[in-house]
Amino acid sequence: MYTYFSLDCGFNLHKKCAELPLKMGHVCHRKHPLVLQFNSERLSCKICQVTQQRGFLYGCLPCNLAIHIDCLSPLPVIEDKSHQHPFTLLCRQIPFICDACGTEGHHVAYTCGTCSIMIHKKCISLPRLIRHMWHIHRLFHKYFIHKEYFESLNCLWCHEVVDTELGSYFCSDCNVIFHVNCALKVEELYCIVSQGNEDDKSLDIPVNSITKVLETNDDGEATLIEHFKHKHYLMLSDNIREHGDKCCDGCLLLISAKFYHCSRCDFFLHKSCAELPKMKLFSKHACGETEFFSGLKPLILTSDCMFKCGLCRYLSNGFSYKCNECGSQICLRCFALGLQEVVKFPGHKHPLLVYYDYRGQCSACGKDILCPFRCKDCYIHLCLWCVVRPIRVRHKCDKHLLTLTYDNINDYAKYHYCDICEKERDPKNWFYYCETCDTSAHVDCVLGEYPLIKLGSIYNEGEHPHPLTFVKKFPYYPKCVECGELCEDLSLECAELGCNYIAHWKCRKPAMLW
Repeated sequence: MYTYFSLDCGFNLHKKCAELPLKMGHVCHRKHPLVLQFNSERLSCKICQVTQQRGFLYGCLPCNLAIHIDCLSPLPVIEDKSHQHPFTLLCRQIPFICDACGTEGHHVAYTCGTCSIMIHKKCISLPRLIRHMWHIHRLFHKYFIHKEYFESLNCLWCHEVVDTELGSYFCSDCNVIFHVNCALKVEELYCIVSQGNEDDKSLDIPVNSITKVLETNDDGEATLIEHFKHKHYLMLSDNIREHGDKCCDGCLLLISAKFYHCSRCDFFLHKSCAELPKMKLFSKHACGETEFFSGLKPLILTSDCMFKCGLCRYLSNGFSYKCNECGSQICLRCFALGLQEVVKFPGHKHPLLVYYDYRGQCSACGKDILCPFRCKDCYIHLCLWCVVRPIRVRHKCDKHLLTLTYDNINDYAKYHYCDICEKERDPKNWFYYCETCDTSAHVDCVLGEYPLIKLGSIYNEGEHPHPLTFVKKFPYYPKCVECGELCEDLSLECAELGCNYIAHWKCRKPAMLW
């Protein structure tokens, strides 16, 4: 039943709401009477801590206090399956610290006399077990944790210290802990795990991508292998002098340290890339079919085709980890970054941490960013694209390797020019530099539009009857058979003798990769 006050404006009330008293006293606030009113100040309820967007509530203007109508009569006893004892109502007018979430509460608390804890009403039903997008293992809610179990007590979300005398979410398998409100801050980033429906732990066992070890040295290190993504045998080497200008076919970065190479074709793999598992559980991935995080996703190592990385958005023909459910792929550099809780960036003495609530400008490129990698000790914050930049690269503008640099090599304004495009550089932004030749260049001028596509590699997709190879034509510029313009950038050239087919990559690129 409704009581209509005005047919013109459509304002109406339930009969029981129309009969609510305009003023009332209550045990949770004895200082002043509570007045029925609209929540025009958008105050959160002092009992349940929830902000009601519209409708009536009872408030006290002098005390800036608001209480939902339903919260004025809280249950005297509440039982929840996540706790072995019932919680009893305690009305109090002084603040308290909730033992479940570590934040302040007011006026109404629930206590467990057996465990000697006092908590918010909403914290009675906190999930005991969750999976969070930023950590691969399950997180358990505990009221108290012994400090000796942890090397670090910094919350993985906000990086502030967690008080172990109060509730938190922690991983029992590794040194990871969250504030309760940080772990549950974004609903799309976590899912509740039922204790009777836990994930199969057999999926945590990685399957090694080295399908067959043919020879080993005295230290037991594999020196000759058969990799499941290459048709020839691969040999272990550390001869950087001979192969230092080659790129790894997995991550497409320059070869460094120990690597495997094929003596029959131009195929190289870092030792670390060769030892990647065929399948890996990955937490920082939400399928494109849903906006919500639904737990760990098994990603499969593949190198079958061109792809656009789902994180850095670069096109690549290297290795990737692919989700079979939604088809999205992640390049090896972003995948490795996603497995790290703390990022150690070459040339910077402090670790970098992800700050999920931060908005600002990248210290390397000057662009606006959200959720950057930040240094807790220095005023430096980097976007994802700058964190995954290669430290050393080769470019035709210099005979030596160029190094990613963030020092002011020259203080004079006349030196702040790019040696590739010959335009002015912003001295605050990072750049590539050769100390021997004093060559400096914009990051984008050195890397180009397609830094993760290996020249000379085969491209078999499309309607052309022969395999095509990726090339950049510098000695001469033939015309693209598709658009008729000169091929000055990344192009596809037919390797078949007598076939003069060549086309811009942009003219042949499938629509799904735009």
